[in-house]
Amino acid sequence: MGAVTAVAVPPTVEELGWLMVDEPGAAGIARRVAVDCAHRLGFSEQRAGEVAIVAAELASNLHRHADGGALSVRCLRRGTTGGIELVAVDSGPGMRDLPFSSVDGHSTAGTLGIGLGAVRRLSDRAGGYSLPGRGTVLIAQLWPGDRRRAEPSRVAGLTRPITGEKVCGDRYAARRSNAGALLVLVADGLGHGSLAAAAAAAITDGFLASEVEAPGAILEQLHRTVSHTRGAAVSVARIAGESVVFAGLGNVAGTIAFPDGNRRGMVSMPGIVGHQARTIREFSYELPPEGIVVLHSDGVSDRWSLRDYPGLVRQEPLLVAATLLRDAGVRRDDACVAVALGGDPA
Repeated sequence: MGAVTAVAVPPTVEELGWLMVDEPGAAGIARRVAVDCAHRLGFSEQRAGEVAIVAAELASNLHRHADGGALSVRCLRRGTTGGIELVAVDSGPGMRDLPFSSVDGHSTAGTLGIGLGAVRRLSDRAGGYSLPGRGTVLIAQLWPGDRRRAEPSRVAGLTRPITGEKVCGDRYAARRSNAGALLVLVADGLGHGSLAAAAAAAITDGFLASEVEAPGAILEQLHRTVSHTRGAAVSVARIAGESVVFAGLGNVAGTIAFPDGNRRGMVSMPGIVGHQARTIREFSYELPPEGIVVLHSDGVSDRWSLRDYPGLVRQEPLLVAATLLRDAGVRRDDACVAVALGGDPA
């Protein structure tokens, strides 16, 4: 898809959960979940019907072609307007030419090949990333009203709960500072389940409501206000132009990934936001043109390398996050990845 032109203000995201696509009936479940979200957000019946088609096509495509396929359904909100985002990931055979495979009439399974073409036509935004032998990530975003081109945000993230849990104890959030910088946070609530999720939710809610702009000061404020929870490991990055200011407490990772595949880790201090915060420090780093910032919880291995994914660094943040979560996510823990572009907001 080439270089990404992204809008400055990220939407807030409500994760409705992951659906494992391992049987034909999964398409019907995906359709119902997505349509229920559309009705809750005030979509017209016609637009809700288009949401149903996109969700069913993505799920059916996973069932026909993929290994280990899963579909995430998410509600998006920008101000008073709500949208729906679908993320399909698999570890299947992949595709050498994803744009060609999205054209109506192309099929590798003896079908009519209309699925991905319909997804592209009916969505306000659709995209994907695929490698032969590594699998595919497909995303679609739909908003109410007439279809229009929806530009991606400069930041996106994705979470997945530990196997056996319905709620995830890891969360991410992003907001603009008063000075126009992009602030990104990842919180890893201690443990798993509802109490970990409550701790992470209190931290992201406090972050979004705050007007504090320095990452270290944000951690100090959160530490004082979430002591009623079990606490969390938290990382915060402030991205402005070609610089990143980073502060972290606990086992959370912050990385700057360079276009050539190299990467630089950012320093997080020992501690737990809400319980132990002896030393909070900020560190400053240069962010090269076309570089990206990746924050993730310890449910994601830090052994990933963008060298393994040609061209991924030039894709939009959600495709990067979904690919890393799929391949580096550790199944025995909650997992969260947030990815942000460098440069100044549009």
